[in-house]
Amino acid sequence: MIPRYSRPEMAAIWEPRNRYRIWFEIEALVAERQGELGQIPREAARAIREKGGPRVASMTEADLARIDAIEAEVRHDVIAFLTWLGEGIGPEARFLHQGLTSSDVLDTTLAVQFTQALDLIDRGLARLLDALKARALEHRHTVTIGRSHGIHAEPTSFGLKLAGHWAEFARGRERLAAARREIGTCAISGAVGTFAHVDPSIEAFVAARLGLAVEPVSTQVIPRDRHAMVFAVLAVIAAGIERLAIEIRHLQRSEVREAEEYFHPGQKGSSAMPHKRNPVLSENLTGLARLVRGMVVPALENVALWHERDISHSSVERVIAPDATIALDFALQRLAGMIETLVIYPERMAANLEALGGVVHSGEVLLALTQAGMSREAAYAAVQRNAMATWAALGTEGARTFRDHLLADPEVTAYLDAAAIDRAMDPRLHLRHVDTVLARVFGDDEERPGDVDGG
Repeated sequence: MIPRYSRPEMAAIWEPRNRYRIWFEIEALVAERQGELGQIPREAARAIREKGGPRVASMTEADLARIDAIEAEVRHDVIAFLTWLGEGIGPEARFLHQGLTSSDVLDTTLAVQFTQALDLIDRGLARLLDALKARALEHRHTVTIGRSHGIHAEPTSFGLKLAGHWAEFARGRERLAAARREIGTCAISGAVGTFAHVDPSIEAFVAARLGLAVEPVSTQVIPRDRHAMVFAVLAVIAAGIERLAIEIRHLQRSEVREAEEYFHPGQKGSSAMPHKRNPVLSENLTGLARLVRGMVVPALENVALWHERDISHSSVERVIAPDATIALDFALQRLAGMIETLVIYPERMAANLEALGGVVHSGEVLLALTQAGMSREAAYAAVQRNAMATWAALGTEGARTFRDHLLADPEVTAYLDAAAIDRAMDPRLHLRHVDTVLARVFGDDEERPGDVDGG
């Protein structure tokens, strides 16, 4: 991933130094357990740890270049690393990698890197959830118009709108935890997974020290359905990011202007039009979400490897594992910051709600008529007739509101007087159960402000 969309903490997980440190740790742990079992001299295991550890911990650019030079000759990355490592350990290096195959090191390392990366993504989700909850509670009684098909529907609460996104990301966090458990597996089982040259207790020892579970049955690699699940979960979280980003983009449109990204002092929106305040962050998030989702299909195609293994998955994972996690990590932090500073305009929301002359209250008027004794078919026809008349006259001089049309319709006033119509057109009716819903979302112990008074 390019630096523009990379946070250093996440990028460092996928850099060579971190990868080599994990490789060494696996090799050292295997040697230590083999020393305990009497399979190699204990002194050799001690030398590997004491000489190799500081060497790996203090890797320089020259060391990285040396490994690259060896790989250019031997055409094998693990052998190149072991050769470089052995140069600093000495004769005891012959006891490195006893009974292992490269995939034992590579796949177990990838599992460690994924757990590190998913932990960072979880922290990003936690920050985003905190931001969404705070803003949802802040605007729990801020009335806004709900939209279906992009068209005004009925009033809702802006806090309720945000709470829906909170619930989605909370589910995403649960899925992420499940994906972390699924990917956090260790395989130290030898050439085709039979443990022919390595005792199963070594695998258990390494797994415990690295905080991983043991892969129940590995061929020579950890089965790639585990990895595919991780990418699928990352993609679902990315889809949630895009859903919220698109909502903000729509709300910031000039014709809507109900909410907008914070515009920093000195920020410029356009090189040609000084007035522009563009939703650049949410547009950026939409693009990053596309990238993360696009990595699911290659991950699924990695599941079907030949026999006990091939390496068709390797090149794919070297690209998509860093890019997907780095992009999603960056996107979550960007979205959290955007929600924390989101500028919200309740007055504009109220104005938009009544911009169609009150027709958005047609559903409540329909119910009021039926409850007053009118048949549903007749009530629907009367309400729609007056709503369409209101709609057709919008923007014209002397245009009447939906309320005006209703009061001028004798078929309606035969059942409802002005007070009853006003009660039906009160937007506070739609907030009656907002606190109940928010308590369900955030927990029953969530503080409730009491009855809605139209705030």
